[in-house]
Amino acid sequence: MTSPLPTASPAGLSSAEAAARLARDGPNELPAAARDGVLQLLGELLREPMFLLLLACGLIYLLLGDVHEALMLLGFVLLVIVMTLVQKRRSQSALAALRDLSSPRALVLRDGRPQRVPGQSLVCGDVVLLAEGDRVPADIELLESSYLSVDESLLTGESLPVLKRARSPDPERPAPAVQAAGAVGAPGVPSDAATADASTPPWLCCAGSLITQGTARGCVVATGPRSALGRIGASLSAMAVDEHTPIQRETARIVRRVALAGGALAALLALGWALSRGDALGGLLAGLTLAMAILPEELPVVLTIFLALGAWRLSRVQVLTRRIAAVELLGATTVLCVDKTGTLTRNEMALRALWVEPPSPEGQGLFTLGQQPVGAMGHGFHPVLEYALLASHRRAFDPMEQAIAGAARHWLQGSEHLHGDWSLVSDYPLTREQLAMSRVWRSPDRRELLVAAKGAPEAIVDLCHLPAARRERIAAQVAELAAQGLRVLGVARAVFAAAPPLPAIQHDFDFEFVGLLALEDPLRPDVPAALAECRAAGIRVAMITGDHPATALAIARQAGLDLSGGHLSGAELDTLDEAALRERVARTQVFCRVRPEQKLRLVQALQARGEVVAMTGDGVNDAPALRAAHIGVAMGGRGTDVAREAADLVLLDDGFGSLLTTIRYGRRVFANLRKALVFVLAAHLPIIGLALAPLLMGWPLILMPAHILFLQLLIDPACSVVFEAQALEPGAMRKPPRRPEARLFDAGLLRLGLLQGLGLLGAVLLAYGLAPAWSAAPEAGRTAAFAVLLLGNLGLIQANRRWAGGGAPAEAANPAFRVIALGALLLLGLALGLPPLAALFKFAPPTPALLGGVSVLALLVWAWCAAVVALLRRRQGLAA
Repeated sequence: MTSPLPTASPAGLSSAEAAARLARDGPNELPAAARDGVLQLLGELLREPMFLLLLACGLIYLLLGDVHEALMLLGFVLLVIVMTLVQKRRSQSALAALRDLSSPRALVLRDGRPQRVPGQSLVCGDVVLLAEGDRVPADIELLESSYLSVDESLLTGESLPVLKRARSPDPERPAPAVQAAGAVGAPGVPSDAATADASTPPWLCCAGSLITQGTARGCVVATGPRSALGRIGASLSAMAVDEHTPIQRETARIVRRVALAGGALAALLALGWALSRGDALGGLLAGLTLAMAILPEELPVVLTIFLALGAWRLSRVQVLTRRIAAVELLGATTVLCVDKTGTLTRNEMALRALWVEPPSPEGQGLFTLGQQPVGAMGHGFHPVLEYALLASHRRAFDPMEQAIAGAARHWLQGSEHLHGDWSLVSDYPLTREQLAMSRVWRSPDRRELLVAAKGAPEAIVDLCHLPAARRERIAAQVAELAAQGLRVLGVARAVFAAAPPLPAIQHDFDFEFVGLLALEDPLRPDVPAALAECRAAGIRVAMITGDHPATALAIARQAGLDLSGGHLSGAELDTLDEAALRERVARTQVFCRVRPEQKLRLVQALQARGEVVAMTGDGVNDAPALRAAHIGVAMGGRGTDVAREAADLVLLDDGFGSLLTTIRYGRRVFANLRKALVFVLAAHLPIIGLALAPLLMGWPLILMPAHILFLQLLIDPACSVVFEAQALEPGAMRKPPRRPEARLFDAGLLRLGLLQGLGLLGAVLLAYGLAPAWSAAPEAGRTAAFAVLLLGNLGLIQANRRWAGGGAPAEAANPAFRVIALGALLLLGLALGLPPLAALFKFAPPTPALLGGVSVLALLVWAWCAAVVALLRRRQGLAA
């Protein structure tokens, strides 16, 4: 490629300029499969068994010469189609919003400051900041880079990472540096890295590739279909996976079995009707009516809407659901494994103390920063800040480095310890083996190179090759600072001859220990209360951190974690076999100095004990643990794209409160699904009974397809709207998690649905039998039975909205139920009161006695349903 070097302002684009370019060039996204249109959805609906049954019923009415009944049936069919289309489109909109949220993000410079933006909003000219674990969101030409390795296997098939370098001289690194040579074995560069492929210039990072090491700053030169990935013709639709949750698969099996049984029973009813009464068409109509009554067509719709809207509701509280199957497992979580930094704490570092050894010339060994004037700091502490700043990136985005830079600018202002004119020669990034980083500088007035290092105190001490006595003194001071909840870093310096080559590893420099600095990351104010709620809910919280044990224990103590089991360090973890580790994790809640790859062992040990584990993570090496956990949770603010892609959930604000919110929603979704299924079972049972009773009792047909469709106008919205919107039960977060193997369709659910449904069926049959005493009209029985059935369904909804005892809290109000109830009463009133509608439904004119009898029976049904819930709650503990 020979495109010109991108011209980008160091401050990036302004928001206005970015918006104008976005409007001109379009979003940075690849062509994706369009969302199903109305015609596609309509075609799916017309293939549903329920609608095929309705069309068959309409055809039979036409054959019987009952045009009015056929037209009314078709009118109801159109109404149900419209309602179903609205529900499906609502689910699609919710899922589309989630897909937009889950798209790759980008850290860009806009209006002179770094900010996270959706990948779709990138435009040519944007300045993007890349770091290890990021997915490259567009084609980007590098302006600066630091030992950058990129996995381009998605584009080229090359499995080895590719070395990348800036096309122009880096302001912090001259072009002839080690990186420019592209030599394998340079400091910080993996030895198995490949050189850039000829078709992909070393200064270009293509969309879709993955940063495996290093950092970079670059300018966007191509977006969307104009990028390298877009030219290949890749489509996001090819990456879509049709995920079906265990509950959805269980429901599909039940629907198939019930449909087969219902079809067989309907065929027997049609045959029996035809043989006993000599009416083949009437028998076929009765059989189809029974099939409509038995078919639980609401169940798949209910599950789809519940899970989709549950994920959408989570997104409204800054929790992104990447895999919808996680929603149903949330309520079963028994262990939360969380990071300390950014999850329990604010991830807002501030420098609190400096320590030098031996004491400074002023006689001080420890200087505590606070509201003191700049002159209060003795000169002996200046080198700690000076070399800590030199060991940090000049453009700092890490909170710790930002804190160091801010403190250095404040406390070293006007001194010779701020070296803005020094040039960077090379650097050695932090690795899993060496928890320290070094940067090599050249000053304008010295021939030697100066090396600054910072990192974990034990790593810095190791770099300095200190004697045992000094090691012990430093370790004691580290423990003292860490016990206050401070994060402690060591600082070292070295001098190196200017002649190349540089050492291959930073351990080969002759480092001199400079001092310690302690930073504070305060606890989030809502964490103690949230942890107390977790304990009340039977959920263990385990804190996993890379910090010093004393720091970890101090934060754990402030948060309210149980410390009776002590702590487990990463070094100790390596010495335990699997059996010993399983025994240890059962009583330990604080894990410190844990490397990212050790998280996987912790997850597996907890799972081996039967725990349902939710694990948080943000780094590249956290991905295996996130994938292995039952629920992987990535940090959306500071997390890498690799972690987001491996996770089931993404916390967009990184807070522990959001993590607890997901547990509440998980319990709410599962509980409300159970309530909806009890209602479906109880509502279908009397309809089935009324379809069978005419043949068994020698009665005329009571319910016709139009009546069942009328009821569908109540049942479908009640399942998918009323129950989905129902608030979490009072006390639900003071109960232990449900068992992971718990099923939606268990014996308790069936018992509750059958008892409620049988009570409603008895009331409906009683209304049909007593109707002649209330009205002399021949259709009085059908009128009374249908009215009690409809009003009884409202009683079923009300009784199953809340299964917990006690008074109804304010948040238990459900506007959707009020709308459904008022709409059902209005429709019933119109069907009974308007003679044309009454004639279509074959209803009798209501008399005062009939209305009074129906009201009494409906109230008895409401009382029966509520009594059944209360009885089962007392006797067997009705699980919501």
